[in-house]
Order: sequence, then C-alpha cells, then structure tokens
Amino acid sequence: MLAKLLIYKKRIHDLWDSGALDFVHSFVQNKGAVIGVCIIAFYILVAIFAPFLAPHSPEKIFTGQYTLPPLWMEGGTSQFIFGTDDLGRCLLSRLIFGARISVGVGFMVALFAFFVGTILGLVSGYFGGWVDQVIMRVTDLLMSLPSILLSIVVVVILGPGIFNAVIAVAIVKIPNFIRLVRASTMAEKNKEYIVASRTFGASHLRQIFINIFPNILAPLVVQTTLTFSDGILDIAALGFLGLGAQPPTPEWGTMLSDAKNYFIAAPWFVIMPGLCILFVVLGFNLLGDGIRDAFDPRLKK
Repeated sequence: MLAKLLIYKKRIHDLWDSGALDFVHSFVQNKGAVIGVCIIAFYILVAIFAPFLAPHSPEKIFTGQYTLPPLWMEGGTSQFIFGTDDLGRCLLSRLIFGARISVGVGFMVALFAFFVGTILGLVSGYFGGWVDQVIMRVTDLLMSLPSILLSIVVVVILGPGIFNAVIAVAIVKIPNFIRLVRASTMAEKNKEYIVASRTFGASHLRQIFINIFPNILAPLVVQTTLTFSDGILDIAALGFLGLGAQPPTPEWGTMLSDAKNYFIAAPWFVIMPGLCILFVVLGFNLLGDGIRDAFDPRLKK
C-alpha cells in the first residue's frame, strides 16, 4: 500500500514538473480566462440548481399577466422580476431552466464531436493511405458547406426536436476535430519514441491511444471548449428557426423565436434570452482563449 502511495506521489510530482504548474500559473494570470471560468461556473450552478432558483414553474401560465415588464420598469411587479412572456409565463423561470438545456446540449455536442472526430482523426493520421483519403474527402465535403445550412439539412431529414438538433450540430463540428487530430497525429507518429515503441512490437492500438493520443491533448482541449460555445449558439439558432427545441420547452433560441414579434412592444422579452446566449458564449470563448494562451504563451504576443 505504501509503495503504491509513493508511486502516485511521484507521478503527481512528475506531472507538476512537466509543466502543469506553469500552465496553471499562466492561466490564472490571464484575466479574460478567469472571467470566462466565473461566467461558466455561474451558468453551471444555475443549471444544476434551477428547480430551487426559479420562482415559478417555467411552463405555468398566469392568466391576465401577459407581457408584463421587468420589476425596474413602470408596471413591473416583484412576482415577476424579469416580467412575463406573451402567454403569461415567468420569464426569469424560463431563463433559469433554459440554462439547464443550453449547457446540457452544449456539453453533448462537444462530447459527441470530440469522441467521433478524435477517433477518426487518429485513424486517418496514423494509418494514412486509402483510409486517410476516404476520411479526408468526406471531411472536406462537410467543411465545404456552411455549418448552419448543413445543420438545417440534417434536422430537416431527422425531424425537428432538441435531440435531433444536437446530432445535427455535432455532425457539423466533427470535421474540425478530424483535421486537427489528423495533423497532430501525423506530426507525432514519426517521432523517435513512436518509432522505438514500434520497433519493440507495440500494437497499433497502443501506439494510437497510449503513445500518441495523450501528447496531442492540448489543442484538443481548446477545440472542445470552443465547440461547446459554438454548439450552444447553433442550437439556439436552430431553436429560433423552429427546428430545435419545441414549445413549451424553455430553450433560449426558442424563446427568441417566440419573442421576435414583440421586439417593439416588449423589448425585454427579446433582450433577456439574447443576453443569456451572449454571456455564456463569451464565457466559453474567453476560457478557450485562456487555455490556448496557457499552453502556448507565445500566442499572447
């Protein structure tokens, strides 16, 4: 038992010596990255504790309380701090529960695109030949089309709905991971330690997932973070077009779609979900830039 603890202690010590401490120090010194982390942490906490934070059910209709203004405007009431929508539902409650949906779908998009794109990129970059040609031609085809247009086509084929929208957006994001991982794998597979490992009989699976994959994680982390924000934005866009979450689901893009006819009469109805989307996307972009700069401080210059 003591021997195992000493081994784990040595591994942790080696990890810090390998540059992890420098990464953390550089990341913490980046004010934008810290702000991004705070924004993301806020949204995650709101998403987790949505049932306790929301003053009302997001689908409850208050008869006669239609398009009420926020508390700080004339005619506002403390019962509905951010006002109500055109059906008399509490806007604050719908925004809070919308955070749960938006953060959740962003995570699913990033996770799906990460796994599929990483595996295909590793296979393409490592084996090369006809395997690489097939994967890259399909990748080039997908990247030649506008991302939102391709997402719309996939959703039209699968049918509207939040789950189908997640699949559509994830498919659009996969090529970004494939190209990134392929390039990193091709640069890594000819290094001396890989050649030496191959000489001693290491299998293809060991070479790909044990030797190569851990050494190309840095750019993947950055790409995953940015994909998270892109996923949230694209899901909101599909929701605005009526192809994502369907009413009465409290999703920010769908809320914007419902509010577009009230921009003049009730501008808060449009502004609130728009600001939610803006800040969560900003948070993930700041985090991604901070991680990128921490991995490669030269980019700061």
